Amino acid sequence: MKVDANQQVEVKSNLVTGADLFVQALERANVEVVFGYPGGAVLPIYDALHRNQTSFEHVLSRHEQGSIHAAEGYARVSGKPGVVIATSGPGATNLITGITDAMMDSIPLVIFTGQVAKGVIGTDAFQEADVMGITTPITKYNYQVSEIADLPRIVNEAFHIATTGRPGPVVVDIPKNISSTVTVNDYEADFHLPGYQPTITPNPLQITKVNEALKRAEKPVLLAGAGILISDASNELKQFADHYQLPVVTTLLGLGSYPGKDSLSLGMAGMHGTYAANMAIYECDLLINIGARFDDRLTGNIKHFAPNAKIVHIDIDPAEIGKNIKTNIPVVADAKRALTALLKNKTEKCNHQNWLHQLKHNQLDFPLWYDRSDQLISPQWLMEQIYELSNGEAVVTTDVGQHQMWAAQYYSFKDPHNWVTSGGLGTMGFGFPAAIGAQIAKPNSLVLAVVGDGGFQMTLQELSILKSQNLPVKVIILNNEALGMVRQWQESFYEERYSHSLFSENPDFVKLAESYGVRGMRVEKEADVPDILSEVFAYDGPVVIDCRVVQKTSVYPMIAPGTGIQEMIGVRR
Repeated sequence: MKVDANQQVEVKSNLVTGADLFVQALERANVEVVFGYPGGAVLPIYDALHRNQTSFEHVLSRHEQGSIHAAEGYARVSGKPGVVIATSGPGATNLITGITDAMMDSIPLVIFTGQVAKGVIGTDAFQEADVMGITTPITKYNYQVSEIADLPRIVNEAFHIATTGRPGPVVVDIPKNISSTVTVNDYEADFHLPGYQPTITPNPLQITKVNEALKRAEKPVLLAGAGILISDASNELKQFADHYQLPVVTTLLGLGSYPGKDSLSLGMAGMHGTYAANMAIYECDLLINIGARFDDRLTGNIKHFAPNAKIVHIDIDPAEIGKNIKTNIPVVADAKRALTALLKNKTEKCNHQNWLHQLKHNQLDFPLWYDRSDQLISPQWLMEQIYELSNGEAVVTTDVGQHQMWAAQYYSFKDPHNWVTSGGLGTMGFGFPAAIGAQIAKPNSLVLAVVGDGGFQMTLQELSILKSQNLPVKVIILNNEALGMVRQWQESFYEERYSHSLFSENPDFVKLAESYGVRGMRVEKEADVPDILSEVFAYDGPVVIDCRVVQKTSVYPMIAPGTGIQEMIGVRR
């Protein structure tokens, strides 16, 4: 039985709208929070949210980009899928950057977009966009609901696909007539996907091969990626590294998977990685990559990446193995299960103390460095202060650029799931709304949005949420009045032609924060930083701090484009 909700009918207790079925499906999926923005094509859904006493919270963003980045932050910190609702047309297209970001960084999202009614799809109707065509290349999977009977099943499938195997974003496009139609509440939500069966358990033969390689290695290195965090395998990684005394390097997104201050930790590898981490990869004879995809910002010129090493690649996505770097021992599996198998089937330990001694000398002889300023604040020093005064226990989110790299270098993450940044896509405007989602996921934690003055201005309208939701996020703006990384590249590779990378007019960020009902502060001298940070971290409410940092300072070390991982510039003894 199907009737239009707009018709004059007597709706009995067993009749519901498609929107009601949708809300029920979210309840069954144990959704805790939805980030969204209403519009015409999703009005039936928002009406259902109003009529039904839902167990989940709805957070109203001020722009759809804010919704989806907040959902990413929530998902990265909680391990649960982020959920987003947006209307058709511009509402859906405003999500595209965030969807792509989540796809690149393997973040589980389920995105529900409104769509014009089925009868006018393809006619260029008001606020119509081809969501299926647009999102097919940037999602793990996408759906357009064509029959109301399919809606409960599709919602269940979407959550399953987004959160299993290699996580990622799934889009469900819901035409308005589907959500507004009145129907009988008796549709089946069960599903079976015979063509989607991710491999999560490692092949025992491949585990034996890894053990044999470990037995022979004289210069082994562990490379820890985001897959460690996604599979919640940090404890197993620590046990594995400790047992065999394996030095550990991390990717940008793998930070926090292994304690940054541990004696076996060499820090982050890649374009702005530490000398010790990059040289360990360059000189090793066995590289065990767990949960990283060998992206170009890690490898540099692949001809020089681990040239003398046997490569073990453990990844849940078989498409990543051998894609960028030739792999000698492929292991398709969930990181936690692979490490559990390796710990269960231990092999004899190889003595490589000389190797560890060499790496330790590299750390001591070629540490991270920076020059202190006698005028404004040195940004690297500021990050060290943030680490010290937060006891290294804060959740830190960032945009992309210089501040992101300084946070990665100087904030030594000791716990997993406290680092939220845009890796593969490098999205400006990500950090602040991601902090909102992270704070909702961890309401009792100190959450710091470390952002640049450029990226913050892309999504600063979400300051409204801090006030309306009473979220104690601390926004720390590293204000150098520039697009810092763009400026650095123009200085290094474009003969200091600073084409449109310097800001001559920034807003007064203190007054801006206050206009949103948020406390604003400004700090310009290093001598004032410790007291102000201590005050802010102890304050039970949101704060925006405008930190005036040195403009012309660069992120080092650096691997220049086209060069090898061992050819770092900006290294000092």
